[in-house]
Formats: sequence, C-alpha cells, structure tokens
Amino acid sequence: MLINKMRTLIKVMFADGKGILAMDESNSTCNERFIELGIPATEENRRAWRELILTTPNLHQGIGGVILFDETVYQQQHHGAAFLQILRENNILFGIKVDKGLQSLALHPSEKVTSGLDGLRARLNTYAGLGAVFTKWRAAISITESLPTLACIETNADALARFAALSQEAGLVPVVEPEVMMSGTHNIERCQQVTTQFLLSVFRHLNQQEVVLEAIILKPNMILPGADCSMQADTDIIANKTIACLLETVPAAVPVIAFLSGGQSGDLASTRLNAMNLKDNRHANTPDGSINQQQTLPWQLAFSFSRAIQIPAIQVWSGVPERKKAAQDAIYRRVCDNQRARRGVYHQLPESPVGRAVTATQKQ
Repeated sequence: MLINKMRTLIKVMFADGKGILAMDESNSTCNERFIELGIPATEENRRAWRELILTTPNLHQGIGGVILFDETVYQQQHHGAAFLQILRENNILFGIKVDKGLQSLALHPSEKVTSGLDGLRARLNTYAGLGAVFTKWRAAISITESLPTLACIETNADALARFAALSQEAGLVPVVEPEVMMSGTHNIERCQQVTTQFLLSVFRHLNQQEVVLEAIILKPNMILPGADCSMQADTDIIANKTIACLLETVPAAVPVIAFLSGGQSGDLASTRLNAMNLKDNRHANTPDGSINQQQTLPWQLAFSFSRAIQIPAIQVWSGVPERKKAAQDAIYRRVCDNQRARRGVYHQLPESPVGRAVTATQKQ
C-alpha cells in the first residue's frame, strides 16, 4: 500500500512537465552565497530569501515539489503563516534533505563520504509526521587522475541504498543523488566512465537492500567535462553521452530521472535538458514538424535544480526588499524554461559572459 502511494506521489510531482526545486542548501552554504553578494548572513535574511522563493506567484504551475533544509521546515512568513502552509495551499509537495553533509572517508583523506545514517529512522518519522512525502540524500565524489577509489564509490553507494531503504520503510519517496562533481580538468569521457561505475554500484546496493525502484527518484549529474577541462563539449554530445550512460546503468523500473544542475548556469542546464528530451520520441517533434530521433526512453527526464534556478534571482534580490518582485519574476522565468525543456521546446537566448556560468570555474 505504501509503495503504491509513493508511486502515485511521484506521478503527481512530475505531471504536466513539472519538476523539483531544490532549496535545501545548508545554512553555511546559504550564508556563503549571501556574503558573496554583500547580504548580511543572518537567520532573518535566510528566512526572507526562502519566503521570497516560496511565495513566487504561480510557482506551482511548474514546480511539483520542493526540497527543504531542516531550518526551513519550521520557518514562517513575516506575518506568521508557516512555510509548510504556503506549500499545502499551492499543492506543492515537500521533501527534506536528511543527510548530514560530507566528511572525510577513513584512510582516504582526499575523498568524502556522506554522513547522517545514525538516528535517521527517528528523523524520518518526525518529518513524515510534519507532512513530508519525500527525502533526499546526496553523495558527491570528485575526479582526479587517481580518484575516485573503489572504496569511495562503494561506501557512498551503500549509504545511498541504506538511506533509500529507511525512507521507503517510513513511507517517504527517496531522492537518490549520486553526484560526480564538475570540478576538475577531466574530459567528458572520464566523467562518463566514473558516472557509469558509480551508478552501477548504486543500483547494485539498492537491489541488495530490496529498495523498490518504482518508488524512487534518481537525481544524477549530466555527463560533462570538468569545468577546467580545455576541451568542452557541445550540447548534442553531452545529451548523447548522458543518455548512453543512463541506458547502460539505470533500470527501466525507475520512473523519473531528475537531473541536478551541479554548477551549470540556468541557460546551459535548460538547454542540455531540452536536448536530452529531444532524443525521446515522446518529445521529438521539432518546431518545423521533423523528427530528431526515433527512441523511447524508459524514464521521464526532469529537473531538480537549485543554483540554476536560484542564482539569477538572488543576484537580482541582493537582500533589498524592494527587489522582491523582480527576483520572483526571475525564479518563475527559470521554472518555465525548465518546464519547456522537459517538453523539448526550450529555446535558449544568446549567452552573455555574465550568464554563461553559475560558478567562475565553468568554462565553455
């Protein structure tokens, strides 16, 4: 019964081209973004920023779910209405980031493992009682000439699977996020190799834990060259390599693949998602009526973006209350762009040097 309910919730969350808005950055990460823009790093400013996002007019038209950080779950609007009430009134489902962040992997000081399994069962029951319907756990691994090690891949894959099993036990849909990070000088082939190895390990561990794949959401990276790689790839190559990797590693039972943006600009993330959906003949009709490619993918390709939606808006807002509407307009534009990308009808505007990247390390 719980599994059927979870499967239904996934369908609702991603209906009509919708996706997930990730706003689960930790307080320290949120504060870092504020400091970069000259915004005082206070709890009140974090609350005001999250209120701005959640009260964006018509957000529900393109967002079926939001991922919250623990602090956000208990916050309220300035006039006292709880954030969770806003979500309920707009029929937006909410989930929680339940991992406790990255720590050094024992005997592998250059690599990280995600912590948070201790006490997770009790925390999941608390969040379920508050009305959460899904959870998220992020495992992040980096690529160098010698990394990642097998120990890093296997340890993180095991933790992801144990998190997913505990979530389903509590009746919560697990968002499984195995991220191969963009930072580095590696080429796109190396990213594909490592991502393939990581995903194969993740699904092996999910099967060992008897996690029901029909009731999970996979949140992987796209296949991209490292941000500092001298040979960047065009959109079509990225789309082809990402789909090839997923077809090799992700069982057809998984209903939705909701990509992370991972430091890509909003335009690039939308353009690349659009290109992948054009490879699926459910969306392959181009504006002139031609067919790009005859192929039906077994899963929906969606988005679970954070920075690619938030960064343009926070730059507009910059902590100034009078800029709230302009910032909300920026959020809504990006949400609509990603909704169009899910349908294969997004058309990127000409890039500018400012809009070309979210992070200074991203090169094109």
